[in-house]
Amino acid sequence: MSSWFPRWRPYTGNINTQQVGINEYLPPAQSAVLGIQHAFAMFGATVLAPFLMGFDPNLAVLMSGICTILFFIMTGGRVPSYLGSSFAFIGVVIAATGYAASGTGAANANLAVAAGGIMACGILYALLGLIVMATDTRWIEKLMPPVVTGAVVMIIGLNLAPVTVRSVAGNNFNMWMALVTVLCMGSIAVFSRGLLQRLLLLIGLLLAYFIYFLVSNVMGYGTAINFTPIQQASWLGMPTLHAPRFDLNAMLIIAPVALILVAENLGHIKAVSAMTGENLDPHIGKAFVADGVATTLSGGVGAPGMTTYGENIGVMAVTRVYSTIVFVIAGLFAILLGLSPKFGAVIHTIPTAILTGASIVVFGLITIAGAKIWIENKVDFASNKNLMVAAVTIILGTGDFALQFGSFNLGGIGTATFAALILNWFFSLNDKTA
Repeated sequence: MSSWFPRWRPYTGNINTQQVGINEYLPPAQSAVLGIQHAFAMFGATVLAPFLMGFDPNLAVLMSGICTILFFIMTGGRVPSYLGSSFAFIGVVIAATGYAASGTGAANANLAVAAGGIMACGILYALLGLIVMATDTRWIEKLMPPVVTGAVVMIIGLNLAPVTVRSVAGNNFNMWMALVTVLCMGSIAVFSRGLLQRLLLLIGLLLAYFIYFLVSNVMGYGTAINFTPIQQASWLGMPTLHAPRFDLNAMLIIAPVALILVAENLGHIKAVSAMTGENLDPHIGKAFVADGVATTLSGGVGAPGMTTYGENIGVMAVTRVYSTIVFVIAGLFAILLGLSPKFGAVIHTIPTAILTGASIVVFGLITIAGAKIWIENKVDFASNKNLMVAAVTIILGTGDFALQFGSFNLGGIGTATFAALILNWFFSLNDKTA
C-alpha cells in the first residue's frame, strides 16, 4: 500500500535546463524564495476579489494560506496548487447581498449572508468530489475532454484581461508604467538564467515598484506612493472574523458556483499534468474534496470562497518548479502576512499600474497554459466538433457573455464553461451515428 504522502527527494538536476518534480525539493533558501514568489503571484487576485465583494483582504490572504496547507494535506502533497479567493463568487455574492460599493473597499453589510452561501457552495463542491472519488474520473473525462478543459483554462485568463486593462485605461502615465512592469518581468524571463529567471514575477514586481517610486516620488510624475499608512499600521493583528448566516435565497444563488469551480479546478489539474508530464487524474477527486472543504472553512469565518489559482499555474509554467513543498512555504508566508495589518498597508501602496502590468503577464501565462493542453493532447482542430466547441467557448468567455437566471448571474466564465460542456455533449451525438 502506498503512503499518503510521497517520499520527497532532493533535486539533483540542472536548474537551468530541467524541471523540478512534484516529489522533489530544492535547498531551503531557494525553496523559501520560490514560495514567497507564489505568495506574491496570488496577491493581486486574492486581494482584489474581496475588495470587489466587500470582504477583508487581510482575512482573505490569511485563509488562502491556511487553505493551501489544508489542500496540501488532504491531497497527500501530490497536487501542486495554491488556493486563493475565487473570482467566480463576485457576481453571485453581489447579487445575493445587494452590495453596491464594489471596488471601494467598503465593508459588505450582508457579509454574513454571503458567508453562509459560500459554505453551502463548499459543501456541494466537496460532495461532488466524493462522487468522483467513488466512481473514478471517467465520466468527468468524457464530460470534459482536452478540447473543453483547454478552452476553459484559456478563458480564465482571457476573461480577466479586459478588467485588467480597464484599470489603467484613460491614464496615460499608468498605461506606460504597466508596460514598464511587463518589460521588467519579460526581460528577466528572457535575459536572466537560473534562480533569477525563475523569480521573474517577484523580482520584476519589485523592480517595477522601484522604478515607479523614482518616477513618481522622486521626479514628480504621476501619483506618488503614500507610505504614511505603513508607518501607522501595527505589525501584528488578527483580522476580524464573521459568523455566517444561512439564508436560503443566498444559498440558492451562490451554491451553484460549485459547478464552475469543478470545471476550473479540473482545467487547472489538466494544465499542471500537461506541464509536469505526470498523470494527476487519480488525485482529481481528492482535489475537489479538499477545495470544497477549504471553501467551506473560508466561508465559515467570513472570507471568500477558495479555488486553485491559475496565477500560480502561470508561475509553475515559467519556473518549471512543481515541488509541492514550495506551496507549503507559500501558505505559511501568506498566514504571516494575513496576521499583519502592516502587510495590508503595504499591499495598498502597490500602484494600480504595477498590479495591472503583473496581471497582464500572469493572465497571459494562464491563457497559454490552456493552449498547451490542446497541444499536449494533440486536439484535432480539423474536426468541426472540436473547432466549434473551442471557438464558441473562447468568444463567450472573452466577451464576458453572462446569462441571468432570475437573481442568479452565471457570469462570462460560467456561461462559457457550461456552453463548452453542453456543446461537446451535443456534438458528440454525431460521433455515435457517424
